[in-house]
Amino acid sequence: MDKYDELKMLYGAYYGVMDMDSYKTKEFVLKDIKELINYFIEENNIIDTKETEMLAKEQPLITRLHDSLIVLKRLDASLELTLLIKEKINELKHAK
Repeated sequence: MDKYDELKMLYGAYYGVMDMDSYKTKEFVLKDIKELINYFIEENNIIDTKETEMLAKEQPLITRLHDSLIVLKRLDASLELTLLIKEKINELKHAK
């Protein structure tokens, strides 16, 4: 995975968590993901992130939610949020 794919996944995770309206304290997780994004951008000397962010934002919700699961595991985030995301993914799969 190259650095732009990794960055797209991080942005996807951010927008995936943002879509989880049922999780009341998501702003704390969003802050942690944003810090991870900023650290990644700094560490990899990435200058322009707008296109990568737009690509992530335009991905289907189910993809953003999968990205969220990966990043939440890295952050050792709330199990409650992880379960809510898995439940949402299952709902989306069965809605097709």
